[in-house]
Amino acid sequence: MNPPIWISERDVETLSMAEATEALRRGLLREADGEAINLEKTHVGVGGGANMHAIGAAFSGDALCGIKAWVHTKGGANPIELLWDTEDGHLLAVIEAFALGQLRTSAIAGIATDLLALPEADELAICGAGKQALAQVAAVAAVRGLSRVRVFGRDADRREKFCGRIRSELGLRVEGFSEVERAVADSPIITTVTRAVEPFLEGAMVASGCHVNAMGAISRERGEFDADLLKRCSIITTDSVPQARKLSSEFRAFFGDEDDAWKEVVPLSKLVGQSESRVENADVTLFKSLGMGISDLSLAREVYDRARAGDGAVELPKPQPAPLRFHPTDAEANGNDES
Repeated sequence: MNPPIWISERDVETLSMAEATEALRRGLLREADGEAINLEKTHVGVGGGANMHAIGAAFSGDALCGIKAWVHTKGGANPIELLWDTEDGHLLAVIEAFALGQLRTSAIAGIATDLLALPEADELAICGAGKQALAQVAAVAAVRGLSRVRVFGRDADRREKFCGRIRSELGLRVEGFSEVERAVADSPIITTVTRAVEPFLEGAMVASGCHVNAMGAISRERGEFDADLLKRCSIITTDSVPQARKLSSEFRAFFGDEDDAWKEVVPLSKLVGQSESRVENADVTLFKSLGMGISDLSLAREVYDRARAGDGAVELPKPQPAPLRFHPTDAEANGNDES
């Protein structure tokens, strides 16, 4: 039995976008075949505006499970993924998971775009210029030959710096916009990745034939698009329907609590498993991401296998159960036991 290993951010970052996408595609196929199951996301407030989160998954065919946990604070977060063998429960790895989270969030948008965007789509409008945005552009660029990227961002300085990174790091033509309507007008692909609390993308703004990746609003208090957009959708898919029912304010307002209404929402793994793409003459297609454990575990499995096969794995002490030691009370230690 191998000792557990520590996998650093630097090790995770050796995974390319293409490799991450293929690893995630394999994980979604496992889910489609009934060999992967999610531990639904849970979180609790811990004071001062901070929240503690946990999310996980298991691959039954690989005897593997993993949990990612982190505390989101105003000062940042430091997520960690833990991997275990499910046959005997021994710890396999501890993985620094900030880059892992960015890769899985962007790669799954790339998969959805590959399935649902028009084959000839060559422009992306991205709403948001934060930490996740560049990876989102890279993921779409990996599956569609982009001739131009349009960026919507309210903060002019941040928007222009982000445009500069797209030019320098991805080599793409880019234009910044201060208005949503102008940024998304006639764009065949739109990605939203913001922390908006009120919907800003209206159905009327979106061109017919467009595919939308809604990546930002992953909790009930947030929202990026309005109900009119959902009314236009020919295909609505998400990474996790149970989590969408629990956490998506946009979906919850539109579909309510009736099970029959939610049948319109298709798991992305089903589309991947059936190699389904957009229907002919579809008006709009939409992928809603909430984040799921299967995505994290898919990439964690890949980086673990690579680290174990290499020479630089940092081994950790193997956890060893220790018997409890019940210390006597002070009276007993002084010989004053009256019993």
